[in-house]
Amino acid sequence: MCGIVGAVSTRNIVPVLVQGLQRLEYRGYDSCGVAVHRGATVDGAPAGVPAGLDRARSTARVSELQQQVEQDQLIAGTGIAHTRWATHGAPAVHNAHPHFSHGPGAQAQERPARVALVHNGIIENHDELRAELQARGYVFDSQTDTEVIAHLVDSLYEGDLFQAVSAAIARLHGAYAIAVFHKDEPNRVVGARAGSPLVLGVGQGEYFLASDAMALAGVTDQICYLAEGDLVDLQLGRYWIFDRAGQAQDANQRPVKTVQVHSGAVELGPYRHYMQKEIFEQPRAVADTLEGIEGIAPELFDGQGEQAGSAWRVFKEIDRVLILACGTSYYSGCTAKYWLEDIAGIPTQVEIASEYRYRTSVPDPRTLVVTISQSGETADTLAALRHAQSLGMTHTLTICNVATSAMVRECELAYITRAGAEIGVASTKAFTTQLAGLFLLTLALAQAKGKLSAEDEARHLKDMRHLPVALQSVLALEPQLIQWAEAFAQKDNALFLGRGLHYPIALEGALKLKEITYIHAEAYAAGELKHGPLALVTSAMPVVVVAPNDALLEKLKSNMQEVRARGGVLYVLADADTHIQSSEGVHVIRLPEHYGVLSPILHVVPLQLLSYHTALAKGTDVDKPRNLAKSVTVE
Repeated sequence: MCGIVGAVSTRNIVPVLVQGLQRLEYRGYDSCGVAVHRGATVDGAPAGVPAGLDRARSTARVSELQQQVEQDQLIAGTGIAHTRWATHGAPAVHNAHPHFSHGPGAQAQERPARVALVHNGIIENHDELRAELQARGYVFDSQTDTEVIAHLVDSLYEGDLFQAVSAAIARLHGAYAIAVFHKDEPNRVVGARAGSPLVLGVGQGEYFLASDAMALAGVTDQICYLAEGDLVDLQLGRYWIFDRAGQAQDANQRPVKTVQVHSGAVELGPYRHYMQKEIFEQPRAVADTLEGIEGIAPELFDGQGEQAGSAWRVFKEIDRVLILACGTSYYSGCTAKYWLEDIAGIPTQVEIASEYRYRTSVPDPRTLVVTISQSGETADTLAALRHAQSLGMTHTLTICNVATSAMVRECELAYITRAGAEIGVASTKAFTTQLAGLFLLTLALAQAKGKLSAEDEARHLKDMRHLPVALQSVLALEPQLIQWAEAFAQKDNALFLGRGLHYPIALEGALKLKEITYIHAEAYAAGELKHGPLALVTSAMPVVVVAPNDALLEKLKSNMQEVRARGGVLYVLADADTHIQSSEGVHVIRLPEHYGVLSPILHVVPLQLLSYHTALAKGTDVDKPRNLAKSVTVE
């Protein structure tokens, strides 16, 4: 979702800002912009340009913004930049960040800008503040909640930007990460965060702000992760960090860490799209996630963040699991529920994070709260985690792809998947590596509860080590899935069916098709067909069936017959030994082998390929589907 980059330096910082936005493009955006302080000039600045604030904004890609910047000769040592995913106000240049404040008065727009600001998050009391500022003479150019903050900072400015920002954020309700500068202080940027991530990058006498350390790849690897409520004051050659109580934080309280973020991780290489690349990276990603696992032990989940704890101790103290997640991560949690209850014998509840935090629930201190997030910054999941902690459920664990994320820092225990950077909005390798991590968690909990025999441990370890090879075999089915995709591209609706452990995989398959092809798709537990969805089935409604050779196969075959009897056309992903044959109205692709309880990790891959090739056939934007963002950092 929205991205922030800011800097104070003695060199021309504009190329760094633009490059940072390019690094953040994967998060999803519909407009972008850069603002600079020409008073903070550097060598190479054009002669005769008056000092003051200047900006360039675009509703196209960052590459077009770069052309504007070069054409306008934006050169300065102080600047901020932003990619916006629209919440308040349509995607339009006047709603794009950075926002300026020219001060109050009807003629204010004719005066030089005084404040420039970028913002991630949502301000819930923006209507109230807007009315107050309009009464004081401020004129609004946009429909955004962000412009309210810019005018509020201007209204509170009395010669010290840090004091103005501090006073302004005390008035804000909601979530924000901001970076702001003022015309009267050309070598200063102030940042603040609450509910949205913001990091500080430390260079040689120059300092940076970013919503993601990836934005600073190749610029600096010295990163400080700002805590909830922090304010940071960047000036030439020095910086200060203050907590929400206004207390200065030293290097022990806000340490600067070396964080290796490689720009090569986001290179497309020989692939047409990032999604395609990431689908085919799954054998390696799963192998990396399981690398070094010689045996099952709770220590695999020992904490890595500020709340780090011992998994052995925690696993002995819990007797149930609550999983909190959103989107694709939620479906990985739904899959894990089957594993945890079947193998570990632990009652497990899975909740959509945005729903859990807003309903009255019954807390149990002997619950292990498990959050799942690719980015570790998902706003709803973080809020749900904090809500659970506030209810006294302090035993927390995260399955996350980013070791330095807020989720890892705030959980007692953690398992870091090693999917690598996932750029495509539609999650693929993050999902399969989450499943791998969750299966390890299942085995570790089973061991801690005395439910994992040595023989079962050896068998599961052998199967996990074979997963990368099995995944390669499934990827070889791509030509057959391309044929299916040609038919799906002509459809407006699709139905996905699964049973038991594979019902969540059907849900994930439907989500993938919706996300990138814009075909309406639904998923149901196959046994529910006759309780309503069967009314939708016609020859125009393709029905995808996930059909492993498990204990529910015969039940599933009966459900398939219900579809055929109504003229529905079946597309079946079957194991080799299921004895399901292709016939009129029944299209079958056979997976190379049956993989028991780990088969969801294999069965989801053909569904990813089906969605990808259907999107190609329809000509949609595979990596950046409309209206969606990669890292959802607002509620």
